[in-house]
Amino acid sequence: MESMISKYAQLLVNYSLELKAKEKLYISTTLLAEPLVREIYRQAVKIGAVVEVDFAFREQSRILLNEGSEFALTHAPTLHSRAMEEFDAYLNIRAPYNLNETNNINKENRKIRSKALSHLNTLYFERTADRSAPGALKRSLCQYPTQASAQAANMSLEEYEEFVFKACHLFSDNPEGEWLKVRKDQQRIKEYMDGVDTVRYKADHTDIEFSVAGRTWINSDGQTNMPSGEVFSGPVEDSVNGKVHFTFPSIYMGQDIRGITLWVENGEVVKWDAEQGKEVLDHVFEIPGARYFGEVAIGTNYNIQRATRNILFDEKIGGSIHMAVGQSYKQTGGMNSSSIHWDMITDMTESGEIYGDGKLIYEKGKFLI
Repeated sequence: MESMISKYAQLLVNYSLELKAKEKLYISTTLLAEPLVREIYRQAVKIGAVVEVDFAFREQSRILLNEGSEFALTHAPTLHSRAMEEFDAYLNIRAPYNLNETNNINKENRKIRSKALSHLNTLYFERTADRSAPGALKRSLCQYPTQASAQAANMSLEEYEEFVFKACHLFSDNPEGEWLKVRKDQQRIKEYMDGVDTVRYKADHTDIEFSVAGRTWINSDGQTNMPSGEVFSGPVEDSVNGKVHFTFPSIYMGQDIRGITLWVENGEVVKWDAEQGKEVLDHVFEIPGARYFGEVAIGTNYNIQRATRNILFDEKIGGSIHMAVGQSYKQTGGMNSSSIHWDMITDMTESGEIYGDGKLIYEKGKFLI
Protein backbone atom coordinates (compact mmCIF):
# COMPACT_ATOMS: atom_id res chain seq x y z
CA MET A 1 0.00 0.00 0.00
CA GLU A 2 2.78 2.43 0.91
CA SER A 3 4.54 1.76 -2.40
CA MET A 4 1.29 2.25 -4.35
CA ILE A 5 0.56 5.55 -2.57
CA SER A 6 4.03 6.84 -3.43
CA LYS A 7 3.59 5.87 -7.11
CA TYR A 8 0.12 7.44 -7.09
CA ALA A 9 1.51 10.72 -5.71
CA GLN A 10 4.29 10.84 -8.29
CA LEU A 11 1.81 10.21 -11.11
CA LEU A 12 -0.53 12.96 -9.92
CA VAL A 13 2.20 15.56 -9.36
CA ASN A 14 4.36 14.89 -12.41
CA TYR A 15 1.86 13.68 -15.03
CA SER A 16 -1.66 14.77 -14.13
CA LEU A 17 -0.80 18.24 -12.82
CA GLU A 18 2.61 18.73 -14.46
CA LEU A 19 3.54 20.72 -11.37
CA LYS A 20 6.47 23.13 -11.68
CA ALA A 21 8.68 25.09 -9.30
CA LYS A 22 7.06 28.18 -7.75
CA GLU A 23 3.55 27.04 -8.69
CA LYS A 24 0.82 26.97 -6.05
CA LEU A 25 -1.18 23.76 -5.62
CA TYR A 26 -4.52 23.66 -3.77
CA ILE A 27 -5.73 20.26 -2.53
CA SER A 28 -9.26 19.62 -1.27
CA THR A 29 -10.12 16.29 0.34
CA THR A 30 -11.08 14.72 3.66
CA LEU A 31 -8.88 13.74 6.57
CA LEU A 32 -9.09 10.11 5.42
CA ALA A 33 -6.78 10.86 2.48
CA GLU A 34 -3.92 12.11 4.68
CA PRO A 35 -1.51 9.31 3.55
CA LEU A 36 -1.85 10.33 -0.11
CA VAL A 37 -1.74 14.07 0.67
CA ARG A 38 1.47 13.52 2.66
CA GLU A 39 3.20 11.89 -0.31
CA ILE A 40 1.89 14.51 -2.76
CA TYR A 41 3.22 17.19 -0.44
CA ARG A 42 6.60 15.44 -0.37
CA GLN A 43 6.80 15.31 -4.18
CA ALA A 44 5.57 18.88 -4.65
CA VAL A 45 7.91 20.62 -2.22
CA LYS A 46 10.89 18.73 -3.71
CA ILE A 47 10.00 20.33 -7.03
CA GLY A 48 9.76 23.74 -5.37
CA ALA A 49 5.99 24.14 -5.43
CA VAL A 50 3.79 25.54 -2.66
CA VAL A 51 0.95 23.35 -1.33
CA GLU A 52 -2.17 24.40 0.60
CA VAL A 53 -4.61 21.74 1.84
CA ASP A 54 -8.28 22.04 2.73
CA PHE A 55 -9.22 18.98 4.82
CA ALA A 56 -12.94 18.35 5.33
CA PHE A 57 -14.06 16.45 8.43
CA ARG A 58 -16.87 13.96 8.95
CA GLU A 59 -20.36 15.40 8.22
CA GLN A 60 -19.04 18.91 7.62
CA SER A 61 -21.36 19.53 4.67
CA ARG A 62 -24.33 18.03 6.48
CA ILE A 63 -23.85 20.29 9.50
CA LEU A 64 -23.63 23.39 7.32
CA LEU A 65 -26.63 22.53 5.15
CA ASN A 66 -28.88 21.55 8.05
CA GLU A 67 -27.79 23.95 10.77
CA GLY A 68 -25.99 26.83 9.09
CA SER A 69 -27.18 30.41 9.47
CA GLU A 70 -27.98 32.45 6.38
CA PHE A 71 -24.61 34.19 6.72
CA ALA A 72 -22.77 30.86 6.90
CA LEU A 73 -24.68 29.43 3.93
CA THR A 74 -24.04 32.44 1.72
CA HIS A 75 -20.37 32.88 2.67
CA ALA A 76 -17.99 31.58 -0.01
CA PRO A 77 -15.07 29.68 1.58
CA THR A 78 -12.02 31.95 1.65
CA LEU A 79 -9.27 29.45 0.78
CA HIS A 80 -11.31 27.84 -2.00
CA SER A 81 -12.15 31.27 -3.44
CA ARG A 82 -8.52 32.40 -3.43
CA ALA A 83 -7.45 29.13 -5.03
CA MET A 84 -10.00 29.39 -7.83
CA GLU A 85 -8.85 32.96 -8.49
CA GLU A 86 -5.08 32.76 -8.03
CA PHE A 87 -3.59 29.26 -7.75
CA ASP A 88 -1.89 27.40 -10.58
CA ALA A 89 -3.14 23.86 -9.88
CA TYR A 90 -6.08 22.23 -8.11
CA LEU A 91 -6.37 18.61 -6.99
CA ASN A 92 -9.63 17.24 -5.65
CA ILE A 93 -9.12 13.90 -3.91
CA ARG A 94 -12.36 12.03 -3.31
CA ALA A 95 -12.13 10.23 0.04
CA PRO A 96 -15.67 10.03 1.48
CA TYR A 97 -16.61 9.07 5.01
CA ASN A 98 -20.22 8.38 4.03
CA LEU A 99 -21.70 8.68 0.55
CA ASN A 100 -25.13 9.36 2.05
CA GLU A 101 -23.92 12.19 4.26
CA THR A 102 -25.95 14.88 2.51
CA ASN A 103 -29.11 12.82 1.99
CA ASN A 104 -32.24 14.16 3.66
CA ILE A 105 -30.85 17.62 4.25
CA ASN A 106 -32.69 20.96 4.12
CA LYS A 107 -33.55 21.49 0.43
CA GLU A 108 -33.92 25.26 0.72
CA ASN A 109 -30.52 25.53 2.36
CA ARG A 110 -29.05 23.44 -0.43
CA LYS A 111 -30.43 25.92 -2.98
CA ILE A 112 -29.04 28.88 -1.02
CA ARG A 113 -25.61 27.25 -0.83
CA SER A 114 -25.62 26.33 -4.53
CA LYS A 115 -26.43 29.92 -5.47
CA ALA A 116 -23.71 31.26 -3.16
CA LEU A 117 -21.08 29.08 -4.87
CA SER A 118 -22.29 29.58 -8.45
CA HIS A 119 -19.74 32.30 -9.23
CA LEU A 120 -16.93 29.99 -8.12
CA ASN A 121 -18.35 27.23 -10.33
CA THR A 122 -18.33 29.60 -13.30
CA LEU A 123 -14.78 30.74 -12.55
CA TYR A 124 -13.64 27.12 -12.24
CA PHE A 125 -15.01 26.19 -15.68
CA GLU A 126 -13.47 29.31 -17.22
CA ARG A 127 -9.98 28.80 -15.76
CA THR A 128 -9.86 25.05 -16.49
CA ALA A 129 -11.11 25.30 -20.08
CA ASP A 130 -7.58 25.32 -21.56
CA ARG A 131 -4.64 24.46 -19.32
CA SER A 132 -2.18 25.84 -21.87
CA ALA A 133 -3.73 29.32 -21.77
CA PRO A 134 -2.10 32.11 -19.74
CA GLY A 135 -3.55 32.19 -16.23
CA ALA A 136 -5.18 28.76 -16.57
CA LEU A 137 -5.89 26.51 -13.60
CA LYS A 138 -4.49 22.99 -14.04
CA ARG A 139 -6.83 20.59 -12.33
CA SER A 140 -7.23 16.91 -11.61
CA LEU A 141 -9.75 14.73 -9.83
CA CYS A 142 -8.78 11.42 -8.25
CA GLN A 143 -9.92 8.82 -5.71
CA TYR A 144 -8.45 7.67 -2.41
CA PRO A 145 -9.92 4.28 -1.46
CA THR A 146 -12.14 4.45 1.64
CA GLN A 147 -14.53 2.03 3.27
CA ALA A 148 -17.55 4.05 2.11
CA SER A 149 -16.56 3.86 -1.55
CA ALA A 150 -15.72 0.17 -1.25
CA GLN A 151 -19.13 -0.59 0.23
CA ALA A 152 -20.86 1.42 -2.49
CA ALA A 153 -19.02 -0.69 -5.07
CA ASN A 154 -19.95 -3.93 -3.26
CA MET A 155 -16.27 -4.68 -2.63
CA SER A 156 -14.02 -5.20 0.35
CA LEU A 157 -11.63 -2.33 1.03
CA GLU A 158 -8.68 -4.41 -0.14
CA GLU A 159 -10.50 -5.37 -3.34
CA TYR A 160 -11.46 -1.75 -3.94
CA GLU A 161 -7.88 -0.56 -3.45
CA GLU A 162 -6.78 -3.01 -6.12
CA PHE A 163 -9.57 -1.82 -8.42
CA VAL A 164 -8.56 1.85 -8.05
CA PHE A 165 -4.85 1.18 -8.51
CA LYS A 166 -5.45 -1.03 -11.57
CA ALA A 167 -7.68 1.60 -13.19
CA CYS A 168 -4.82 4.11 -12.75
CA HIS A 169 -2.18 1.70 -14.16
CA LEU A 170 -0.30 1.81 -10.85
CA PHE A 171 0.66 -1.87 -11.05
CA SER A 172 2.79 -1.00 -14.08
CA ASP A 173 6.51 -0.37 -13.60
CA ASN A 174 5.95 2.89 -15.47
CA PRO A 175 2.41 4.28 -14.87
CA GLU A 176 3.17 7.53 -16.69
CA GLY A 177 4.31 5.56 -19.72
CA GLU A 178 1.01 3.67 -19.75
CA TRP A 179 -0.93 6.93 -19.75
CA LEU A 180 1.21 8.28 -22.57
CA LYS A 181 0.15 5.20 -24.58
CA VAL A 182 -3.49 6.00 -23.77
CA ARG A 183 -2.92 9.57 -24.91
CA LYS A 184 -1.46 8.44 -28.25
CA ASP A 185 -4.23 5.93 -28.98
CA GLN A 186 -7.04 8.32 -28.03
CA GLN A 187 -5.49 11.17 -30.00
CA ARG A 188 -6.09 9.16 -33.16
CA ILE A 189 -9.78 8.79 -32.20
CA LYS A 190 -10.07 12.46 -31.22
CA GLU A 191 -8.65 13.62 -34.55
CA TYR A 192 -11.04 11.36 -36.48
CA MET A 193 -14.06 12.58 -34.49
CA ASP A 194 -13.05 16.21 -35.02
CA GLY A 195 -13.68 15.60 -38.72
CA VAL A 196 -17.20 14.25 -38.15
CA ASP A 197 -20.31 16.45 -38.27
CA THR A 198 -23.05 14.05 -37.16
CA VAL A 199 -22.90 11.24 -34.61
CA ARG A 200 -25.47 8.54 -33.94
CA TYR A 201 -25.53 6.24 -30.89
CA LYS A 202 -27.55 3.10 -31.64
CA ALA A 203 -28.32 -0.03 -29.59
CA ASP A 204 -31.29 -2.29 -28.80
CA HIS A 205 -32.35 0.29 -26.21
CA THR A 206 -31.10 3.52 -27.81
CA ASP A 207 -31.24 5.49 -31.04
CA ILE A 208 -30.13 9.10 -30.69
CA GLU A 209 -28.38 11.45 -33.12
CA PHE A 210 -26.70 14.83 -32.71
CA SER A 211 -24.43 17.30 -34.48
CA VAL A 212 -20.89 18.03 -33.34
CA ALA A 213 -20.12 20.30 -36.30
CA GLY A 214 -17.71 22.99 -35.18
CA ARG A 215 -17.21 21.34 -31.79
CA THR A 216 -13.95 19.93 -30.44
CA TRP A 217 -13.42 16.41 -29.11
CA ILE A 218 -11.21 16.14 -26.02
CA ASN A 219 -8.67 13.41 -25.40
CA SER A 220 -9.10 12.69 -21.68
CA ASP A 221 -5.80 10.98 -20.99
CA GLY A 222 -5.36 10.92 -17.21
CA GLN A 223 -4.57 14.57 -16.61
CA THR A 224 -7.85 16.21 -15.64
CA ASN A 225 -9.16 12.91 -14.23
CA MET A 226 -7.14 10.08 -12.73
CA PRO A 227 -8.10 7.52 -13.81
CA SER A 228 -9.39 8.55 -17.20
CA GLY A 229 -9.91 6.91 -20.55
CA GLU A 230 -12.55 8.67 -22.64
CA VAL A 231 -13.04 11.01 -25.56
CA PHE A 232 -15.77 13.61 -25.20
CA SER A 233 -17.32 16.65 -26.81
CA GLY A 234 -20.34 18.91 -26.56
CA PRO A 235 -23.26 18.47 -28.96
CA VAL A 236 -24.74 21.41 -30.82
CA GLU A 237 -27.38 22.27 -28.26
CA ASP A 238 -30.53 22.13 -30.42
CA SER A 239 -29.38 19.22 -32.61
CA VAL A 240 -30.02 16.23 -30.34
CA ASN A 241 -32.94 14.03 -31.37
CA GLY A 242 -34.10 10.54 -30.46
CA LYS A 243 -34.36 8.21 -27.48
CA VAL A 244 -31.59 7.12 -25.14
CA HIS A 245 -31.73 4.51 -22.39
CA PHE A 246 -29.02 4.34 -19.71
CA THR A 247 -28.28 0.82 -18.51
CA PHE A 248 -25.94 1.66 -15.62
CA PRO A 249 -27.21 3.22 -12.37
CA SER A 250 -26.89 7.00 -12.15
CA ILE A 251 -26.22 8.75 -8.86
CA TYR A 252 -27.56 12.19 -7.99
CA MET A 253 -27.02 13.69 -4.54
CA GLY A 254 -26.39 10.23 -3.13
CA GLN A 255 -29.55 8.72 -4.62
CA ASP A 256 -29.61 5.80 -7.06
CA ILE A 257 -31.63 6.29 -10.23
CA ARG A 258 -31.90 3.19 -12.41
CA GLY A 259 -33.14 2.49 -15.90
CA ILE A 260 -33.31 6.10 -17.07
CA THR A 261 -34.88 6.72 -20.47
CA LEU A 262 -34.92 10.15 -22.10
CA TRP A 263 -36.82 11.32 -25.17
CA VAL A 264 -35.23 14.31 -26.88
CA GLU A 265 -36.54 16.73 -29.50
CA ASN A 266 -34.42 19.50 -31.02
CA GLY A 267 -31.97 19.29 -28.14
CA GLU A 268 -34.51 19.39 -25.32
CA VAL A 269 -35.42 16.49 -23.05
CA VAL A 270 -39.21 16.51 -23.47
CA LYS A 271 -40.05 13.26 -21.66
CA TRP A 272 -38.30 11.08 -19.10
CA ASP A 273 -38.82 7.90 -17.15
CA ALA A 274 -36.89 5.65 -14.77
CA GLU A 275 -37.33 2.19 -13.31
CA GLN A 276 -36.27 3.66 -9.97
CA GLY A 277 -36.03 7.29 -8.86
CA LYS A 278 -38.21 9.08 -11.42
CA GLU A 279 -38.98 11.73 -8.78
CA VAL A 280 -35.31 12.71 -8.84
CA LEU A 281 -35.54 13.30 -12.60
CA ASP A 282 -38.66 15.39 -12.02
CA HIS A 283 -36.60 17.61 -9.70
CA VAL A 284 -33.50 17.75 -11.91
CA PHE A 285 -35.36 18.78 -15.04
CA GLU A 286 -36.73 21.84 -13.24
CA ILE A 287 -33.17 23.17 -12.93
CA PRO A 288 -32.39 25.81 -15.60
CA GLY A 289 -30.35 24.31 -18.44
CA ALA A 290 -30.77 20.72 -17.27
CA ARG A 291 -33.00 19.67 -20.17
CA TYR A 292 -30.16 20.22 -22.65
CA PHE A 293 -26.96 18.22 -23.03
CA GLY A 294 -23.54 19.52 -22.08
CA GLU A 295 -21.50 16.47 -23.02
CA VAL A 296 -21.40 13.36 -25.22
CA ALA A 297 -18.64 10.83 -24.63
CA ILE A 298 -17.21 7.35 -25.22
CA GLY A 299 -15.49 5.39 -22.42
CA THR A 300 -12.24 3.62 -23.32
CA ASN A 301 -10.68 2.35 -20.04
CA TYR A 302 -10.94 -1.42 -20.38
CA ASN A 303 -9.33 -1.86 -16.92
CA ILE A 304 -12.74 -0.71 -15.67
CA GLN A 305 -15.45 -3.26 -16.46
CA ARG A 306 -18.04 -2.79 -13.73
CA ALA A 307 -20.09 0.03 -12.28
CA THR A 308 -19.09 1.16 -8.79
CA ARG A 309 -21.57 3.99 -8.12
CA ASN A 310 -18.72 6.45 -8.69
CA ILE A 311 -18.88 8.57 -11.83
CA LEU A 312 -15.11 9.12 -11.88
CA PHE A 313 -14.76 5.43 -12.76
CA ASP A 314 -18.13 4.48 -14.22
CA GLU A 315 -18.08 7.01 -17.07
CA LYS A 316 -14.72 5.59 -18.20
CA ILE A 317 -15.93 1.97 -18.50
CA GLY A 318 -14.44 0.51 -21.66
CA GLY A 319 -17.27 -0.22 -24.10
CA SER A 320 -19.70 2.40 -22.78
CA ILE A 321 -21.02 5.78 -23.84
CA HIS A 322 -22.35 8.55 -21.66
CA MET A 323 -24.24 11.78 -22.07
CA ALA A 324 -24.44 14.57 -19.50
CA VAL A 325 -27.34 16.92 -19.01
CA GLY A 326 -26.52 20.45 -17.90
CA GLN A 327 -23.31 22.46 -18.00
CA SER A 328 -21.09 22.25 -21.07
CA TYR A 329 -17.30 22.08 -20.98
CA LYS A 330 -16.11 25.29 -22.60
CA GLN A 331 -13.10 23.60 -24.20
CA THR A 332 -15.44 21.57 -26.42
CA GLY A 333 -17.20 24.68 -27.74
CA GLY A 334 -20.36 23.75 -25.87
CA MET A 335 -22.56 26.66 -24.83
CA ASN A 336 -25.13 25.18 -22.46
CA SER A 337 -25.14 26.70 -18.98
CA SER A 338 -26.51 25.08 -15.84
CA SER A 339 -25.73 24.63 -12.14
CA ILE A 340 -25.45 20.85 -12.70
CA HIS A 341 -23.49 18.49 -14.93
CA TRP A 342 -24.89 14.98 -14.55
CA ASP A 343 -23.43 12.05 -16.49
CA MET A 344 -25.61 9.08 -17.47
CA ILE A 345 -23.99 5.89 -18.81
CA THR A 346 -25.04 3.02 -21.04
CA ASP A 347 -23.37 -0.24 -22.05
CA MET A 348 -22.53 -0.67 -25.73
CA THR A 349 -20.84 -4.10 -25.68
CA GLU A 350 -23.92 -6.18 -26.50
CA SER A 351 -25.56 -4.36 -29.39
CA GLY A 352 -23.99 -0.92 -29.50
CA GLU A 353 -23.06 0.91 -32.68
CA ILE A 354 -21.75 4.41 -33.32
CA TYR A 355 -22.05 6.08 -36.69
CA GLY A 356 -20.04 9.11 -37.80
CA ASP A 357 -21.63 10.92 -40.77
CA GLY A 358 -23.51 7.70 -41.51
CA LYS A 359 -20.45 5.42 -41.42
CA LEU A 360 -20.19 2.62 -38.84
CA ILE A 361 -17.12 3.50 -36.74
CA TYR A 362 -17.75 1.54 -33.51
CA GLU A 363 -19.36 -1.79 -32.80
CA LYS A 364 -20.02 -3.75 -29.58
CA GLY A 365 -17.74 -1.64 -27.43
CA LYS A 366 -14.80 -1.22 -29.84
CA PHE A 367 -13.76 1.39 -32.38
CA LEU A 368 -13.41 0.16 -35.98
CA ILE A 369 -11.36 3.14 -37.19
